[in-house]
Amino acid sequence: MDFETVLSLIPFAAILCAGIFVQAAAGFAAGLLIVPALLWCGYSIPAAQCALLVATIPQNIWGVWSLRDSIDAKAVVEPGLLRVLFLPTGIVVLKLMDFVDPGTVRQIVGLIVLFVTLAIITFRPAPRPHLHPIWARIAFPLSGFFQGLVGMGGPPMVFWVQAHDWSTEKTRSFLFMMYLVSIFPALAFLYVAFGDVVIEPGLLALAMLPLLWLVTCIGLKFGSMLGRERLRRVTLGLLLLMGLAGVVGPMLN
Repeated sequence: MDFETVLSLIPFAAILCAGIFVQAAAGFAAGLLIVPALLWCGYSIPAAQCALLVATIPQNIWGVWSLRDSIDAKAVVEPGLLRVLFLPTGIVVLKLMDFVDPGTVRQIVGLIVLFVTLAIITFRPAPRPHLHPIWARIAFPLSGFFQGLVGMGGPPMVFWVQAHDWSTEKTRSFLFMMYLVSIFPALAFLYVAFGDVVIEPGLLALAMLPLLWLVTCIGLKFGSMLGRERLRRVTLGLLLLMGLAGVVGPMLN
């Protein structure tokens, strides 16, 4: 691999490291950061999704293993199935958007990032022991759909979890499990729909897994040191800026 090729991969590596670092430190936002940033670097949504999914594998495996005592197997079966079953619907819609020019795609993703970020800021449900099952049957299909469409399936799940009075360990173990059970089906669906387009970014992310694991460990320590609430505010501010850039940037061009 020549020097120019290595140099061209630096933005890709930096974006993945930044997204994984924030996810480890703040507990969310890997997809919200990585997907729009890779779009700005010229990658397609399927390529960005594949890189994101592969990059999060170590973090999710570690999370499930380290918090395995907090996992309620019965509680994850229906949500996991709903999320996986609706992944293909998002990918089908993404496939139908092949004709849309890259600038419009960046604007759509920017709008989604803005909407999700504002929802995270304003939506603070009162925690309770149980929710009506209808909320799970709304949240997890939506999560699967948006995961397949733009690689950002986390927010509906996070809102649903925040509405429960669960411990931090149970909350984190549930989310890690939801992410993990959908990674490999999502990769398979992406390959079936888009073929070789997703292979190269996936392999590049795979080669970076040792580095991303190191970034995860640093992010966990940094989040504990800075405080999750303070880091959350910084992350949300960054996401607002990225969303606005995605919407306005193509207009300026």
